Amino acid sequence: MALIRLEAPKQYYATSSLVIGYALCSSLLAVINKFAITKFNYPGLLTALQYLTSAAGVWILGKFGFLHHDPFNLDTAKKFLPAALVFYLAIFTNTNLLRHANVDTFIVFRSLTPLLVAVADTAFRKQPCPSKLTFLSLVIILGGAVGYVATDNGFTLTAYSWAFAYLVTITTEMVYIKHIVTNLGLNTWGFVLYNNLLSLMVAPVFWVLTGEYADVFAALGSSSGADLLEPVAFSAVSLSCVFGLLISFFGFAARKAISATAFTVTGVVNKFLTVAINVLIWDKHATPFGLVCLLLTIVGGVFYQQSVTGGVGAAPNQRESKQTDSTNDIKTGMDEEEGISGKLSGV
Repeated sequence: MALIRLEAPKQYYATSSLVIGYALCSSLLAVINKFAITKFNYPGLLTALQYLTSAAGVWILGKFGFLHHDPFNLDTAKKFLPAALVFYLAIFTNTNLLRHANVDTFIVFRSLTPLLVAVADTAFRKQPCPSKLTFLSLVIILGGAVGYVATDNGFTLTAYSWAFAYLVTITTEMVYIKHIVTNLGLNTWGFVLYNNLLSLMVAPVFWVLTGEYADVFAALGSSSGADLLEPVAFSAVSLSCVFGLLISFFGFAARKAISATAFTVTGVVNKFLTVAINVLIWDKHATPFGLVCLLLTIVGGVFYQQSVTGGVGAAPNQRESKQTDSTNDIKTGMDEEEGISGKLSGV
C-alpha cells in the first residue's frame, strides 16, 4: 500500500511533465517556424534540415533503445514514397505560407482542414454525410475563416495563394497518409522515420525546380554568405529543427499517458496559447475583429472535436456509427499530423 502511495505522485509528475512539454512545443512551434523562415529565407533548405533532424533523431534514439521503429527497407519505401511526396508538399507550402503571411493567417487556414477533409471523405470515400452538430461546427469554422479573410489588412495575393495551396496539400496529406499507414501497418516511429527520410531524399528535386539551389550558392559565393551562419539565423533554424522532433516525442507520449478527451483539450489550449504568444511578440498580426474571427474558428474546432468523439452522446444507429468512425478518422489524422509532422503546425 505504501509503495502504491509512493508511485502515484511519481506517475502524476511524469504525466504532468509530458503534457506541459507537449503544450510548450505545440504552442511555440508555429511561432518558432515563423521566426526561422524570417531570419533564414531559404524554405527548401530549412525543411530539409528539419527532415534530417527528425530522421536522425529517431534513428539514434532507436539505436540506444529509447524507442522502437520499423526497420527501413526498399520495398516499404517504394510503397510509402507517394505519401512522402504529399507530405513534402504540405511542409513546403506550409513554410512558404509562414514566409509570406502571419501566424494568425496560418492558424485560420489550418483550422479549415476538417471542413475539406469531411467533404473529401463524403465525396471520394463514400462516407455518410456529417451529423448535424458536426455540420454546424464546420459552418462555424468556415464563418470565422471568411470573417478573418474579409478583414485581413495583411492580405496579399502571394500569401493567400500559398495558403490555398497549403490547404489543398494538407487535406490530401491527411486523407492519403491515413490510407497508406493503415495498409502498410507501420508503427508510429516507423512512420516518422519513413516520412522524414524519404522527404529528405525528395528535397533536392524541389531545390532544382524552384531555383532555390541557385540562391543558396549565390549567397555562399557572395559577401553575404556569412548570413547563412549568422548566430540569430542559426539559433532560429536549430530551434525549429529541435522542436519539430520534440513535438513528435511529447505528442505521442502525452497521447499514451492521458485520455483522448484530455489530449483534445490540451490541443485546444495550445491554439489559444499560440495566438496569445503571437500577439505579444509580433507587431504583424490580425486586427481585433480578425482575432475574434480567429478565435471563432478555434471554437468551431472545439465543437467539431466534441461531435466526432461522442462527447455529445453516442451514435444511435449503424449509419451514425459509421459517420462517427469516419469523422474520428479525420480527427485522428489531425492529431497524428500534429505529432508526426509537427513541423507543419504545432497548433
